[in-house]
Amino acid sequence: MPHVLVLNASYEPLGVVPTRRALVLVLNKKAVCLEESGVLMHSATRAVPAPSVVRLTRFVRVPFRGPVPLTRRALFARDGGRCVYCGGVATSVDHVIPRSRGGAHSWDNVVAACRRCNHVKADRHVSELGWRMRHQPAPPSGLAWRIIGTGHRDPRWMPYLQPYGAEHAVARIDGISA
Repeated sequence: MPHVLVLNASYEPLGVVPTRRALVLVLNKKAVCLEESGVLMHSATRAVPAPSVVRLTRFVRVPFRGPVPLTRRALFARDGGRCVYCGGVATSVDHVIPRSRGGAHSWDNVVAACRRCNHVKADRHVSELGWRMRHQPAPPSGLAWRIIGTGHRDPRWMPYLQPYGAEHAVARIDGISA
């Protein structure tokens, strides 16, 4: 089932929910549909267009969320699904400074890598091999990363995510910039 972007009353992105949940919010007048997905949802008495983006009618106070959690999906989104060493299709996670040598499992030390590069690098430093990374690993910032890092994306969401850093995140994912 497709997913729907949920915005606060202030148009701040809050999260992604299943279409059914978003439709219930709209039908209960707790949210307003801003973008439609083009699919009709049918009940016994009527057909309603399924939403793609909804905005809550009342402002919801969100507590401080802290840094973006380091997940495999978010890591591949940050690196655009490409190996930071050769630019090939990334299929594994690599620690720049190997954990066996005291490297941490953090945004600054973890990158996406292809199977071949990860195998060749093994538990060595990048400098020992004479390799260069296409970009230095860094933690993602901005509210858009919480949405994009879930792996659910819809082009209709981009105008609502751009003020929160989505253009850089999407460019990285689509391979437009390194």
